[in-house]
Amino acid sequence: MIRGATVLGLPVITTEQYPKALGNTVQELKDVLPPDSPVVAKTLFSMLTPDVKELLKQKPAVSQVLLCGIETHVCVLQTTLDLIESGYEVHILVDGVSSQRQHDRAIGLHRATQSGAFLVSSEMALFQLMEDAKADRFKEISKLVQEPRMDSLGMPGLTSSL
Repeated sequence: MIRGATVLGLPVITTEQYPKALGNTVQELKDVLPPDSPVVAKTLFSMLTPDVKELLKQKPAVSQVLLCGIETHVCVLQTTLDLIESGYEVHILVDGVSSQRQHDRAIGLHRATQSGAFLVSSEMALFQLMEDAKADRFKEISKLVQEPRMDSLGMPGLTSSL
């Protein structure tokens, strides 16, 4: 999804949970982040830290958030709740979230939808953003979604390479 967001010119914000102890963003993701994409260290479970709030304020046209991350039932859920409370429409990329235990992932997604979040796949989100096969970047996005990838819907810890 990061590669698709880059093709479509969408802003990308990355957070890292307590990088001193847990480490930084994995190289596979760093390699595809846009060069101007901020990376914010955090100790809050929510990704909506004061620094991220400030970055979002700088983008007043943003009213919807595509959310991916690890520990669906903790960090992704708390971020979802905070974003909804702040007035954002939240779309959780089901092929871009995981938890150590499958039941934690499932209940985290369930709780998020009860709170008003939408569950989407990366492919669904990308084509919804383009709206039309005549869109300028359609061929680039189409190539991305045709790349082989692992199906993560029932397998926590595995994510799409979009």
